[in-house]
Formats: sequence, structure tokens, C-alpha cells
Amino acid sequence: MQSEIMGKRNKLKKFAELSTFKNVFQCFNPLTPELEGSEGVVDLKGTWGPGYFKNDHPIVLELACGRGEYSLALAKMYPDKNFIGIDVKGARVWKGAIQAIENDLDNVAFIRTRIEALEHFFASGEIDEIWITFPDPFENKANRRLTHHNFNERYRKVLKTDGIVQLKTDSDSLWENTLEVLDEDPKIKITYRNDNIYAQALDYPELEIKTYYERSHLLDKRIIKYVRYTLNNGA
Repeated sequence: MQSEIMGKRNKLKKFAELSTFKNVFQCFNPLTPELEGSEGVVDLKGTWGPGYFKNDHPIVLELACGRGEYSLALAKMYPDKNFIGIDVKGARVWKGAIQAIENDLDNVAFIRTRIEALEHFFASGEIDEIWITFPDPFENKANRRLTHHNFNERYRKVLKTDGIVQLKTDSDSLWENTLEVLDEDPKIKITYRNDNIYAQALDYPELEIKTYYERSHLLDKRIIKYVRYTLNNGA
């Protein structure tokens, strides 16, 4: 009981601290979507580069980012790109945001919101890449999978014409369903697919990044799969 109370107190403390972090923006009401940062409500739609990052570098989203492990590692690997981790869980976002601050990673920000709200916070063509790393496979809820048709349509609204979506997963069901979804959409083009990325030398250096969950999956001898595809932005 005491540990539960302490856990709740720690969460409340983290939630309070989130509102003070300059690299965190939160949407508190999905019915009236707006972002609130450390200095109040902000509207960065279409201006994330000059308005927040103060540059014109490519912008990369990590969806369902959890603690932001991939965003943080990518930010170190590619200082000439901007990264935004998105997750609805405040305690997870807190972990990633505090690490970005401690490591002076100015090219990383976090948004606490539902992924369904993407189009409210980013303009058409504002995003260059999307990463989806080890998302919930939603075994019995196909329409909630982050590579489902309805999510791809959301990505189309914010990605550049040649922008890419990347999935890294150990889930066989999610993998098979994703390939079916991609095959069904004539606007989608798979530019790279690997059913077992560690069976040979990695083709992309960013695949070397391993989250906590991926490391545990590898210990369980699970096979990690990866696909990247373009949505052609409706072309």
C-alpha cells in the first residue's frame, strides 16, 4: 500500500514538472486540441522549424515513443535533424524529456497527446519521416494498429510528398497485417523490407539503436523486422 502511494506521488510530481519543461508540449483536452508549453498555449503548426527548433532542418516524429529512447539516440546520431517524440503517457514523456535536457539535446522535443491529433499540430508537408518502434500490436483491434489504413491517412496529411514511414517490430501478427495493409493501398510504395534485420549486416545505421523492449525481445530470441514505405502524399 505504501509503495502504491509513493508511486502515485512520484507520478503527480512528474506531471507537475512536465509543465515546466521547455521541450515538452501537452494537449490536455482532445475535444479542443491545443498545445500548452511551459509558457502557456502555443500554436506551432507549420512553424516547428523556425518557431521552436530555430532552424530549417528535417523534422522526424517518433510515434508512441514511450521514454523516447529512439528519438534521443537518433538526435545524437543526426544532429542536423529535429526529432519530436509523441506519447500519451506523461510519466514516459517525462523520462525522455529529462534525458534530453541533461544531455543538452536541443534537437529533441516531446508532445504528450494522442496520435489521432497529429493533423491539429502539424501542417501539410511539415514532417519528413515517421518512426514507429515496437508499438502495441493490438491483436484484436486492427483499426488501432499504427500502420492501419486510418493512421496512414493521418500521416499523409503531415508528411512531405517523399516522406517515409518506418516500422520496427517483433510482432508477427502486426508485421503480417502491416504488409497486407501496405499491399492494399496503391498509393503506398515499400522502399525497403527486412524480415530479420539481425540475420546479416544492417543496411541502415539507425537500426542499431535498441530500446529497452528490443533488448528484452532479443534475449527471448524474437525476430526483429523492419519496413520503410512512402505514402506519396495522395499522389
